[in-house]
Amino acid sequence: MGQDKAFLKVNGVAIFERIVELFRESFPRILLVGDREERFAGYNLAIVPDIYPGSALGGVYTGLCQAETDYVFVSSCDLPFPNRELLRYLCTLRNGYDAVVPLTEHGYEPLFALYAKSCLEPIRELLESGNYCAFAYYPQVNARYVTAEELARFDRDGRAFMNVNTPEDFAKITGEISG
Repeated sequence: MGQDKAFLKVNGVAIFERIVELFRESFPRILLVGDREERFAGYNLAIVPDIYPGSALGGVYTGLCQAETDYVFVSSCDLPFPNRELLRYLCTLRNGYDAVVPLTEHGYEPLFALYAKSCLEPIRELLESGNYCAFAYYPQVNARYVTAEELARFDRDGRAFMNVNTPEDFAKITGEISG
């Protein structure tokens, strides 16, 4: 993209700040996994480096390792429309499951999902084998897949899983807002 996606502004608010605000309203502790912690110095967040740098799966693993709770809700930093109602709904589904994962028409959404510490071993095994696919371990855990029909009840406009990977994605998102 040429610039830090987390700090792109949508309606005058950085994408990362939107996610932090939602998490602060929803959880007693926020743990940020990643490098370049100086980018986030002003947010008063616990920041830990990736144990397995370079992949989203490594970030999920690190978050689970460092968590003080049995479950961790994860989000990427490039979701401009994090959805409060959807997040809360996903959290209500956790009992009896190792993972609660949205499943849209585009596939799994592993980076706006809930994971239990019981996922640690299958994730570690994948990472150790060199497989960094964020959902390759799902068959090894008891996962609850949240269907597109369920998601639509909370994500009526279909924007919860839009993310910013390219300048075109960002232009589309900002165009939808102003258009």
